[in-house]
Amino acid sequence: MKKIRLGVIGTGMAWERLHWPAIQELEDKYEIVALCNQDRNKALDFARKLYLPEDKVYDDYTEMLAKEKLDAVDLLVPIPENYDLAAAVVRANINLIAEKPLAASMEGAEKLLELHRQHPVLMMVAENYRYDEGINKVRELLLQGKIGDVTYFILNRSVDFEEEMKKDTFAAREWRQHPEYAGGTFLDAAIHDLAALRHIFGAVKQVYAMGRRQQEDFSPYRIINTQMEFYNGVIGHFSYYSDGKETQKPLIGLRVFGNKGELYLEEMNSGIIHLSYPDGSSEKIEYQPGRGYYNELFNFYRAMIGQEEIAVTPEIEYGDLKMVFDILKSIENNQPVPVDTEKAFKEMGEPVKI
Repeated sequence: MKKIRLGVIGTGMAWERLHWPAIQELEDKYEIVALCNQDRNKALDFARKLYLPEDKVYDDYTEMLAKEKLDAVDLLVPIPENYDLAAAVVRANINLIAEKPLAASMEGAEKLLELHRQHPVLMMVAENYRYDEGINKVRELLLQGKIGDVTYFILNRSVDFEEEMKKDTFAAREWRQHPEYAGGTFLDAAIHDLAALRHIFGAVKQVYAMGRRQQEDFSPYRIINTQMEFYNGVIGHFSYYSDGKETQKPLIGLRVFGNKGELYLEEMNSGIIHLSYPDGSSEKIEYQPGRGYYNELFNFYRAMIGQEEIAVTPEIEYGDLKMVFDILKSIENNQPVPVDTEKAFKEMGEPVKI
């Protein structure tokens, strides 16, 4: 197949730092033919790097979709805009690399799924944790039974969001600091961890969560602690702390306990998975960190040419989003909340054994 003729909607930080470097590695597979940004000058700045003519740069995505002959669109916009823009691309019958989450609400996600059924274009959700080599290696090792039957896990994620707001980071964006959607940074950031856990362990039977409220706009809760029960019997604990960082090394990270050993991943970019056993022996499994963006775009290309299936479909991402809102609901109601159905459990592939 010739190169995918790609249009980009949203030429901000996510495009420049995450997708564009991956596209450069895949330059024999993608050709950027149009750019769109609300601030056209920002898109023009990037177009000059590509030697892209000015008439291929837009500040109105509807105009770009109507005028340009596109094989696919890469959508990288703030969460409140995800549904409207994704819906416009799907209605135009153009293949889509969608951003996570599908929408800022369950209602929006449900509407997008229905719209996709009416316009069955190729649609991948760019949930890079599901494409991450470390997360996939963890899943592979557990499926191989490297630590025996899995009993339980602990996952701790912490970030000093207020400090990150002062730096040249994703947290410095106004729409993240004062979000117009439920959950704030928990929806924006913790959804990655929840996607990883569902990818590793399969469908979730129920969650029970507690949260400590705070006044800051970026998140309704300073800390969220969630107990999870998976359909395969694995139970575990996920903590998301948005108001500070761990000062003790090594970090808590992801720890998975089995009847024959323990698996430990300190953080996504560590590049090493540690395995330890009751007899005192241990192993270090290396992987290449930061490859999720490349892997997702490569998967999309191969799906476009019919060589493999999309790994992260809208239906899978819908489940990740639902889990976010189920956790928030559990906090509000102080009750366990069911997440996935048994049908979803059967459709999510081979789960880690217990």
